[in-house]
Amino acid sequence: MGLPGRTSRRVAIAAVLTLSAVGMPGIAHASATATTRYTVMAADGVSRADAAATITRLGGTILSSNDAVGMFSVAAPASGFVEAAAASPTLTGAAHEVSIGHAPNKPASVENEGSYKGTTNAGSGRKKEAGLDPLDDKLWGLQMLHADQARKVEPGDKRVTVGVLDTGVDASNPDIAPNFNWSLSRNFAPDKVDIDGACEVPSCLDPVGTDDGGHGTHVAGTIGAAANGFGISGVAPGVSLVELKGGQDSGFFFLEPTVNALTYAADAGIDVVNMSYYVDPWLYNCTANPADSPAAQAEQRTIIKGVFRALTYAHSKGVTLVAALGNDHDNKDRPRADTSSPDYPTTATTYPRTIDPGSCWDLPVEGPFVIGVSALGPSGKKSDYSNYGSSQVSVSAPGGYFRDYFGTDRFSTAANEILSTYPKKVLQEELKVDADGNVMPGFENTVFKQCRDGKCGYYTYLQGTSMASPHATGVAALIVSRFGRPDPAHRGGLTLDPRTTELILEASASEHPCPSPPTVTYTAEGRDASFTATCEGPTQFNSFYGHGIVNAYAAVTYHGGH
Repeated sequence: MGLPGRTSRRVAIAAVLTLSAVGMPGIAHASATATTRYTVMAADGVSRADAAATITRLGGTILSSNDAVGMFSVAAPASGFVEAAAASPTLTGAAHEVSIGHAPNKPASVENEGSYKGTTNAGSGRKKEAGLDPLDDKLWGLQMLHADQARKVEPGDKRVTVGVLDTGVDASNPDIAPNFNWSLSRNFAPDKVDIDGACEVPSCLDPVGTDDGGHGTHVAGTIGAAANGFGISGVAPGVSLVELKGGQDSGFFFLEPTVNALTYAADAGIDVVNMSYYVDPWLYNCTANPADSPAAQAEQRTIIKGVFRALTYAHSKGVTLVAALGNDHDNKDRPRADTSSPDYPTTATTYPRTIDPGSCWDLPVEGPFVIGVSALGPSGKKSDYSNYGSSQVSVSAPGGYFRDYFGTDRFSTAANEILSTYPKKVLQEELKVDADGNVMPGFENTVFKQCRDGKCGYYTYLQGTSMASPHATGVAALIVSRFGRPDPAHRGGLTLDPRTTELILEASASEHPCPSPPTVTYTAEGRDASFTATCEGPTQFNSFYGHGIVNAYAAVTYHGGH
């Protein structure tokens, strides 16, 4: 599935992967071609040599490997290889190298909400405070987090690096440029012609500092847009932003690029990584769902193993991991129906499955050491689309809720969503900005242009847990900035044990009780009964808000035993 609003060049099919981490440190490569490729995981405790020997014996040719997690990209026979790999004691299994992820803001995208009504460019009506940028009066999320107060104590340290594992980052935006770290940024996801369209460069590996999808740039701006008197400012306007391009321009995320991006982040000393995506073709990857064939079960076990290992490796190297909880309005504490998997090769391949939360995972958010973030609207109400559940939610944060404030003139207005940086090229493809760079008529209240010294930046609204996660990531970056220590392994950097970062993030969050009554319906707002959600748990920790709404000011002034 592509990102919202991308109607040109976008088809919902999966691609056969080419090598996805060309020239990346720590990742070995060999020259080979084949029509069918697989991602293969070595079994626990098995050496690279033994796993490689088994792959060769089964008729496979190793194309690349990531030794940090025992992962191989393999060309092998089109039939029988998955079953043979699953039967081998030296391998966990093999998964076809097809599309296994997309940015999760699509189900709740602004395009799915219909036309905006009313004038929304007035923002919140709140007066600007000293040090805030021109469009910050529209950023109700900064105010909900008290980020405008936090920056007076800790605006973020340039030595703190935040990885944006996404579709790329448009470093030409004047709000991104001052904080963009060119030396650490990498692209792990070459363009796939059948889903991304024609390659922009001969290598098909887009240059660092570009974003043909838009999603990653929006996420990056929320985390760390510079407080420079221009456009907007982020939650942590002083930190360094690192592009970890693991997603395709079309919004797909593949297993191998995302795993390679995570292990690179670990080895490069990245402090915090934001993951606003989830894996497919299985909305939930299950170890042995009875509705799945043996081959499908083996592929899902391979995906689970690969993602779990990458997350564990990153955590062990000091990376704080933050992820979007997802937009399927699911209660993650309960068995639920999955009717959307597998969505490859087409949506016609889906079939109903019952999801057991004890043996099925929405990845990466339900993987080890990940801070899961649910989404809120400006009223503080859980966004109708946001997943929830005490077993997975850690904290809540502003993600936008277009239908918030039902019964008032703010209902169904863009101001209820999240404004952030966005590439001009993507807005032009969406026919919201013309060839000369001017905002098209009809979009004046949803797309903004700011120029200074001949350079212009563009901004637009989106909503989703994709937008909530970077708010929490920004607060995590402020925590590392405030409490981190010099990193002996990476000179010139700071580091903080991710367990400490998580503890402070959760302990400083503003506790929020369940609504009264605890069951919330969204039928008045136009949603069907499947959106109805019941909040469970006390004020201190519940299934809607987790430990509470992230609070930047409380985080940077935290004293609780640290």
